[in-house]
Amino acid sequence: MSRSILTVPVQRVEGESSTPIQDLLAVEEPLEIRVCDKSVSLTMRTPGHDRELAIGFLFTEGILSHPGQIQDVHSSKNSVTVSLKPEVEVDFERLERHFYTSSSCGVCGKASIEALHMQGCPVLPRESPVVATAVIHELPATLRSGQRVFDRTGGLHGAALFDAQGDLLLAREDVGRHNAVDKVIGTELLAEHIPLHDALLLVSGRASFELTQKALMAGIPILAAVGAPSSLAVETARRFNMTLLGFVRDGRFNIYSGASRIQ
Repeated sequence: MSRSILTVPVQRVEGESSTPIQDLLAVEEPLEIRVCDKSVSLTMRTPGHDRELAIGFLFTEGILSHPGQIQDVHSSKNSVTVSLKPEVEVDFERLERHFYTSSSCGVCGKASIEALHMQGCPVLPRESPVVATAVIHELPATLRSGQRVFDRTGGLHGAALFDAQGDLLLAREDVGRHNAVDKVIGTELLAEHIPLHDALLLVSGRASFELTQKALMAGIPILAAVGAPSSLAVETARRFNMTLLGFVRDGRFNIYSGASRIQ
């Protein structure tokens, strides 16, 4: 089994003194995602839940729409191959263009949002779920309690799914924010729980367009972030009737969109 934590010798310096100690690091290794023997993505991730990460990535990129399309999933040390049923068509040219790459790719906001429309992301429920303000304030502490590797290394992002009462449904960690979210969504897709119309997603960092897009594809009405949202994340949330919360920490938060779901 792949390790998510690595022990390394370091010198700890305090003032003028230096002491040799063992430090814990979050493991970062490449994962190749293949569809029908064709490589479609290479991502740096923390080993663990690789199968769910691959499935979540393919779903949020619009390649998969239902677990029933999957024929087989084979994983090795740093590779996951997803075999689809013969009747499932895949646009490999679109995958090679990778229309949702990093935030530095230069894709304009209008084109990105229109691409979401073309993918046919689920229509969110208009006014639900409704979540109490007090519940929102408690979410970061609950997420931290579920980040076991972070507690030991301090080097991982977290993503957690909650119900409207603030009960933790699922939490995943990874060196990449997007991977942590893909692990959550992949797990729920395989369990046939999508669309997640009654759920709230909390991420440990900022809310980018890509994380907003992934939450929308999974039908999640409320996205909360410990950090700041980007301008395109806010524009996208408003366009699709998503509730977007930022700076959820220290007993405060900002509502950027969909205030009617927060009481």
